Amino acid sequence: MRWLVLGIGDITVRRVIPAILEEKRSRLAAIVTRDPAKAEPYGVPAFTSLDEALDHGGFEAVYVATPVVLHAPLTLHALRSGMHVLCEKPMAMNFAEAKSMADTARNEGRTLGVAYYRRNYPKVQRAAELLRQGVIGQPVMAFATCHGGMPVQGVKRSWLLDPAQSGGGPLYDVGSHRIDLLNSFFGQPQDVRACLSNAVHKIPVEDSATVVIKYSGGLHAIIDVRWNSQVQRDEFRVIGTEGEMELSPLNGPSLVSPAGREDLPMHSNPHYPCIQNFVDAVLDGKQLLSSGDSALWTDWVTEIAVASEREPSSIVLDGGKKRTK
Repeated sequence: MRWLVLGIGDITVRRVIPAILEEKRSRLAAIVTRDPAKAEPYGVPAFTSLDEALDHGGFEAVYVATPVVLHAPLTLHALRSGMHVLCEKPMAMNFAEAKSMADTARNEGRTLGVAYYRRNYPKVQRAAELLRQGVIGQPVMAFATCHGGMPVQGVKRSWLLDPAQSGGGPLYDVGSHRIDLLNSFFGQPQDVRACLSNAVHKIPVEDSATVVIKYSGGLHAIIDVRWNSQVQRDEFRVIGTEGEMELSPLNGPSLVSPAGREDLPMHSNPHYPCIQNFVDAVLDGKQLLSSGDSALWTDWVTEIAVASEREPSSIVLDGGKKRTK
């Protein structure tokens, strides 16, 4: 499969292009970048727009690795031009855009994947298997955190602080991965409530987000993500009626459940299994672990979370007494 890569930022250089170069049935065919000099080390044609690349041709798949605001328009254009698309996360700026992307892929008969690469972690696959086996009984609660400092260093990745380009702060960035995993375990979310704030950094996007998601069967999941902590946290656990499952740290190999402790390391390049799975889906018809149809529900959660934060409380305090607005 010949790949066109749109954007040549941090994630592209460190993970996406190395994964394409390593995957045995993939070939890097071209790059779209505003600065063609960035593409010179790869020895492939460089274009300054998707239209220019499409006019040249020579590829079947497009990896969209741009700021989030461009995910939908570039993906839609590529799909309608007959390309398969693997898009960076989060899928889009909102649920309507995400649904349009998934619908267009279906109508055009093209494959649309979203790079929620944690679905490919061996321990995540094993955790899903254990949940199906009922090793913790009925799951009733899940808890995930991702705490750290600001991901922006000077001008590097500065677009993350612009809600017009990124959609939001840690909720859209690191939170989307945790929401997607919860959706993969427990299905379509039913309801969402959230608190977003700027506890430390007075920036245009939130630096803290706490989200509660309700799933069918009454399971509640809590996600807390922050860009204001000097203590790194990467917790993920599922609690059931008969035990619990511990995946913390989520990016580590350890999985602990009533079935015992297991060490299941991920690939040294987390994007490689994602690229490989996409190629297998397109060329061999294998199951795509993270599709547009599954990923759009993360966009639904983030959109409802932001909306719920903006809604005024129905109960306010007045002299120590509750009154309804």
